[in-house]
Amino acid sequence: MTTEFGSDRALYAISVISELTGVHPQTLRTYEAKGLLEPHRTDGGTRRYSRNDVGRIRHITTLLSSGLNLEGVQQVLRLQAETTRLRDEIAELRSAQSD
Repeated sequence: MTTEFGSDRALYAISVISELTGVHPQTLRTYEAKGLLEPHRTDGGTRRYSRNDVGRIRHITTLLSSGLNLEGVQQVLRLQAETTRLRDEIAELRSAQSD
């Protein structure tokens, strides 16, 4: 029997994510404190990360390595989320028009 887990399923502990991304656990906690990352919390308060989180962490590190500071990264991520939201809204409006 094979079990498939979606990319948003929070399975990985902070130590595993740190190893996968090369980002120190304390830095991951800083990203969370700044609102750049929102890992799932177990009932006991343990952070759990998903494959989507791995991609987001890699995106953050890419933005940081391009010269942005954490505030700049936060702004870029906010603008990217807004752009995605607006594109989705436009697609919905176009779909409603064609009905």
